[in-house]
This record gives sequence, structure tokens and C-alpha cells, in this order.
Amino acid sequence: MSEQTRLVKVYKTSRKADMYLYVDFREDLERVPESLLSRFGTPELALSLSLTPDRKLAQVEARTVLGAIADNGYFLQMPPTDGGVDAAIERARRGDG
Repeated sequence: MSEQTRLVKVYKTSRKADMYLYVDFREDLERVPESLLSRFGTPELALSLSLTPDRKLAQVEARTVLGAIADNGYFLQMPPTDGGVDAAIERARRGDG
């Protein structure tokens, strides 16, 4: 496996359709903040995959996911109807998200 390849687990939640949490396969949920997990709900394993920077994903760039996992330990994919991660951050800043 190359340095740019990472095994990841993808979790879904029953609380919101199309919301997914990507984490490193070995680290699993250990670097995900408790505050995020409590809002996410009980994580349900959706799939495990080998992720490379050029892999095609449905709603996000693989490079973005890999970078977030390396830096933060996770990547949260928001449903497209919510305006994505940037909109979620803006709602959180305003206090209504």
C-alpha cells in the first residue's frame, strides 16, 4: 500500500440521511470529539475502503477526506441539502446549527 493510500471506515447515522463520518481504519473513532459523536448519534458502519487521493467519491474530493483524517482524525460529510460543511460551520457560528 502506498503512503497516499489509507484504509478508512465510513459510518452513517440514523439521525440524518446522507451524513457520513470517515475515520482511519485502525484509529476508528478514537480521535473523533465526544461532542461530535453525541450529535452524530450511534455510528453504524456503512463500509470500509481503501482510499487514494484520486479515488472518485460521490460528494467530496478524496484528497479533502484524506487531509481531514490526517489532520483531525475524521471527516464529516454533511448532506448536500444542508449546504455542506461550510454551511454547517456558519450555522454553528451563528448558534443555530
